[in-house]
Amino acid sequence: MSSNKNVAIIGSGIAGIATAIRLAAKGHQVTVYESNTYPGGKLTEIKLGRYRFDAGPSLFTLPSLVDELFELAGENPREHFSYAKLPINCHYFYEDGTRIQAYSENEKFTREIAEKTNEPIRNVQKALKNSETLYAFLSDQFMFRSLHDPRTFLTKKAIWSYFNLHRMDFFRSMNRANESFFKDKRVVQLFNRYATYNGSNPYQTPATMNIIPHLEFGYGAFFPDKGMHHITESLINLAGRLGVSFLYNHHVQKINITDGEATGLVVNNKSVDYDRVVCNMDMVSAYKHLLKDQKQPKKLLQQPKSSSALIFYWGVKRSFNQLDLHNIFFSQDYQKEFDCIFNKGGISNDPTVYINITSKLKKDDAPSGCENWFTMINTPNNQGQDWDTLVGVARKNIQQKLSRLLGTDIQSLIEEEDILDARTIESRTSSSLGALYGNSSNNKFAAFLRHPNFSKNIKQLYFCGGSVHPGGGIPMCLSSAKIVDRYFK
Repeated sequence: MSSNKNVAIIGSGIAGIATAIRLAAKGHQVTVYESNTYPGGKLTEIKLGRYRFDAGPSLFTLPSLVDELFELAGENPREHFSYAKLPINCHYFYEDGTRIQAYSENEKFTREIAEKTNEPIRNVQKALKNSETLYAFLSDQFMFRSLHDPRTFLTKKAIWSYFNLHRMDFFRSMNRANESFFKDKRVVQLFNRYATYNGSNPYQTPATMNIIPHLEFGYGAFFPDKGMHHITESLINLAGRLGVSFLYNHHVQKINITDGEATGLVVNNKSVDYDRVVCNMDMVSAYKHLLKDQKQPKKLLQQPKSSSALIFYWGVKRSFNQLDLHNIFFSQDYQKEFDCIFNKGGISNDPTVYINITSKLKKDDAPSGCENWFTMINTPNNQGQDWDTLVGVARKNIQQKLSRLLGTDIQSLIEEEDILDARTIESRTSSSLGALYGNSSNNKFAAFLRHPNFSKNIKQLYFCGGSVHPGGGIPMCLSSAKIVDRYFK
């Protein structure tokens, strides 16, 4: 009797696609259901006139997780998907005129910090070494294995880490740890920024989150030659070559449960039988809509959610030599900005602004002499705020800030615009409250308060994606697919 299974995957986000590839490579028959007319979830693209934008995630780290999918299928990744390492991870702009280039080469980066801020090189080296140490001790258990499986805590790496718990920094906040590393507030702010990579507050999230800088400074930041959306395109094509079926505009209405086991789906009002089901839909939305008749994990569902984002896609009819692929314009009062987001449910009048300009590297994303600005600020998730007013005020404040720091009237240069906020993030991706990363990581137990990659109550039901373990962002979503894969023979 064949051990191959007939598997349904709900959602074609990056984790759903990666799971489909992994299972198909093992010989399982896989069908992916997507309610939208396109794949990718947040990792898609939009076009405005003569401009193209990567709609969602803009930072690419740990590309080996994408390469691995091609290798599992016996293919050479470079024949289908290529990328280049960035020499500069990000450009940072401060209100006092300070400009810092975060070189990917550690020696150049530490020297840049020392020259621009008078922060001793040894302090930056110490912080980077701490990030490397955290990654060495924690990545295997917290990123690539299930925290809800006892076997995770019995590996050699896990046992090794138990003897180094004092180095894990579970009990300080990220900000408190960074203040101990650095004397200069500008450098503290730069390293505090990494909390936003999983939608957290650096003044609350544990200092273990200082593991994140190692992804950039230990492994590097990259850019796909054809843009971030090509990650989705290339993996969809790979899945197709492996026999995966993608059904778009198919609305899954229910996960069928028989005698405590997932047995199929109700899709577009029709019941379809499957041996196993993998849910890439936001965990909260899945329980609310697809599993509403089942026992609800109330504590998990009620956990505070991560931040969201407000994104302006601007076609700008001028080029700026001082800008690069990734650019950050910091607020003057970072703590006030995060207090506004997480405690007051609002948007600071002086938000930190991130601008991603893919036309710097992919020239055909904008007309000659022009640039495509993916302009983003962090915001609270959707709690019923007056978003129309918030968006209007934020738009004005962002343009004034950028005009001041760049010495040019930005508003007059915008010839195309589209907007994405917490409401549209929620409606387009089923992300609960429009939170980009599911539950927040603003307490020391957050890693253990994410939904596991399998159901504890329903057999043959599995979960992947940014709302479950190990969290949001491309590397984490790809890791969730890898964890689910371990439960399939």
